[in-house]
Amino acid sequence: MINLSTSAFYDRSSSQIGGLRALAESLQLQIATGERLEKSSDDPVAAARLRMLARTERLADVDTRNSQLAEADLSLGDQTLDSVADIVVRVRELAVQAASSTLNDEQRAAIGVEVASLRESLIGLANSRNTAGHALFGGQTAGAAYVDNGTAVQFVGTGSVAPLEIGEGQTVEPGLTGPEVFQFDSANGPTDLFAVLGTLAAALSAGGQGAIDASSAVLAELDTGLEKVTTAQTVIGSRLNWIDLMSERRENNAERIADERSDVGGADIAITMTRLQETLTVLEASQASFVRLANLSLFSMLR
Repeated sequence: MINLSTSAFYDRSSSQIGGLRALAESLQLQIATGERLEKSSDDPVAAARLRMLARTERLADVDTRNSQLAEADLSLGDQTLDSVADIVVRVRELAVQAASSTLNDEQRAAIGVEVASLRESLIGLANSRNTAGHALFGGQTAGAAYVDNGTAVQFVGTGSVAPLEIGEGQTVEPGLTGPEVFQFDSANGPTDLFAVLGTLAAALSAGGQGAIDASSAVLAELDTGLEKVTTAQTVIGSRLNWIDLMSERRENNAERIADERSDVGGADIAITMTRLQETLTVLEASQASFVRLANLSLFSMLR
């Protein structure tokens, strides 16, 4: 039967060598991952701070996705408004031509056909879709923003756009509603670009002095409508700038979080490698010592 002293020696040696091996494996893992903590109990205070930093990063990820969505929709809106402005400018050019006394009714009627076609294009732009497939200028509606009932083009969307969180309690509206783009006040009261173009097309089709008068009178309304579109583009531009600013602040914050995470839970590779080398040296010496002691005749005699 093995002597108790011999048994205690083996147990103590096994425990010591096992502890050194576990420490070496832990240090190797720290070097591989760059993380100092394997479990919360290693440093409860540091682990709590790391969890808080992780939650902050998850919230920042949500803000980033919202910013990207808002930026995409606002960019689509800006591109669409460029096309709207092009139509208004083209109609104004046609109105100037039609107001000239050198044209006859047939020529004005041809211009009226083009104006009517441009009006249809304008309705199509007003019903453009955003990245989610919803009405770009429809507010919170999923369907069309405008419907043409044959006599007038009516806005059927909602009066507001749902804002998106983009960080630090800040929000941005990812679009504009139809009335913010197409509706304005003229000398004759509230109107919109669809009505202005429709009235002009009808007058040009009818011909006569009324066509000339309508062509001249519509210029002021087209200028006001174009100003409304330009204002809408300015609003979109300011929102895109706001998103860029918040994105930059979020990136700076992400760098700060990364630095803090490294300070709180990161492993100092140089120090860790030094500790690993020391541990491996002690482990090697312990194993060699154990082999020599275990082979002494004294342990063979203690039975």
